[in-house]
Amino acid sequence: MMFMNRWIISAFGLSFAVAIMGVICAAGPRDASHNIAPAKIKDIKVYCLDFNWGGRRKFAEPGTWADADPAKHVAWYKAMGANVIQTFAVSCNGYAWYKNGFVPAQPGLKHDFLPEMVKLGHKEGMLVIGYFCIAANSKWAKDHPDLSYGAPSTYHIPYTDEYLAYLAESIGDAVGKSGIDGIMIDWVWQPNRGATRGKWLDCEKKLYAQLMGKAYPAGGKLTGKQGVAYGRKAIDRCWKTIRKAAKDANPKCIIWLTSNNTTHPHVVNSAMYKETDWLMNEAGDIKRVQAVKPMIGKHTRLITCLARWNRQDATAIVPAALKEGIGLYGFARPGADSLLPLEPLLTRPVKELRGDQRNIAVLARAYHGVSVDSVRNDKGQFVQPTK
Repeated sequence: MMFMNRWIISAFGLSFAVAIMGVICAAGPRDASHNIAPAKIKDIKVYCLDFNWGGRRKFAEPGTWADADPAKHVAWYKAMGANVIQTFAVSCNGYAWYKNGFVPAQPGLKHDFLPEMVKLGHKEGMLVIGYFCIAANSKWAKDHPDLSYGAPSTYHIPYTDEYLAYLAESIGDAVGKSGIDGIMIDWVWQPNRGATRGKWLDCEKKLYAQLMGKAYPAGGKLTGKQGVAYGRKAIDRCWKTIRKAAKDANPKCIIWLTSNNTTHPHVVNSAMYKETDWLMNEAGDIKRVQAVKPMIGKHTRLITCLARWNRQDATAIVPAALKEGIGLYGFARPGADSLLPLEPLLTRPVKELRGDQRNIAVLARAYHGVSVDSVRNDKGQFVQPTK
């Protein structure tokens, strides 16, 4: 397939290549059980056991959590009270969470994880969303060193024709084969060029000329205005590729954009904001969620996030989001068994908890529609604690 990609690109250009690959991916086998219709989602209540990260801010090594059990995971999300599961199509290490796809599976993958999550999630009336990291993919970087700024655990990929063709095929394949209801796209940013001390790769200089209609400056210095103009064009072209690949594979595919900087000049007032189905402020504060309201489409739904890194007060953010009709989401790195202990977080008072445990506990109570002060008793019922 990669040989065919290069031939298509060189002969006809990226747009035609993406169109062809969308047809190929959409035509792939689709299990009839994927057609089970999940419940329509009124309030967005999502969580994610995050397979991206290993220790010390490094991407998880390929094969980490490869024995994850889909049945146990769906049961965990059900106990959480979520109606949307955000799990993984391809994680940042560049390996997929389903078998026999265009992207190689996580080494040692025990279950056909993503399709099985879809089947089990749909039986419980939950949507299942698969994750893609756009500006980072360790496997791509190692396989194509001339097309990436190294393979650090941060943004490192310029959006060249070759990479967008690979990305389109990856997305179309996952949507078409796994039956996921949508994709989450993360890190839709320009690359960090720290690996080359700010010097641009030849492939990105070529891309600059292609998008801007003039050569990359001989001195290697862009003005701030030039940098923003190029960044916006590169991201917009990437967005169009993502959207076409997903919607060609399944016109109803939800595209969920998460952003850790919703007011960055590369993305404000962009077509991406107007066309995406869900838009999340990963920084978590309600102020920045409100700030993007004038920039989104009529159909776009807004979400906020609770995670250890953004240091938001869950007991303040959750009621504010519920009041404004904003969706709720949280994520945390799983434990060694690919899960996290949940029951102790439901039976203990929220005030006794900190960090990710506190976020999970507050979200679970909101998802179950009970008071933040409530605790679950030995009968599985949420009750107000006795004084």
